[in-house]
Amino acid sequence: MSADILTLPLVDPDATARLGRTIAPFLKAGDVLLLDGQIGAGKTHFSRALIQHRLEMLGLYEDVPSPTFTLVQVYEADPEIWHSDLYRLFHPDDVLELGLDEAFQEAICLVEWPDRLGDLAPASALTLAFSLTEEGASRQVVFSGDAAWAARLPEMLGAF
Repeated sequence: MSADILTLPLVDPDATARLGRTIAPFLKAGDVLLLDGQIGAGKTHFSRALIQHRLEMLGLYEDVPSPTFTLVQVYEADPEIWHSDLYRLFHPDDVLELGLDEAFQEAICLVEWPDRLGDLAPASALTLAFSLTEEGASRQVVFSGDAAWAARLPEMLGAF
């Protein structure tokens, strides 16, 4: 069962990027991060920082474009990293054509616009709901997940 675990303020884009870099080393095969929030809330900025840091940890340096038009970008790492933007999908069955259902088991998956997954969203996923504050000058992220994520998050975020 998924429940809100923690809310973090993200005072500027650097804080959003730092969050991605902080979490990157702790992820493993089968970890799925569902990145929710309106356009401009920080989902792609977070993803880029996380992926770049994870690749840099392996001595790899690669441009990390938004998957808005390609739908999925796959990065050769150990394990693979799948970054998907499902905004342009209209039906959850389209997710199966992308191969995401298999990637959920074998890769680290970052999924923007997870509402497009419908019932295909893994129950064990961690949801990061990004939002702008009422003033619009900063953002926040709400983490939601199961008991396993609730146990892992304090260690993951300890350096944040």
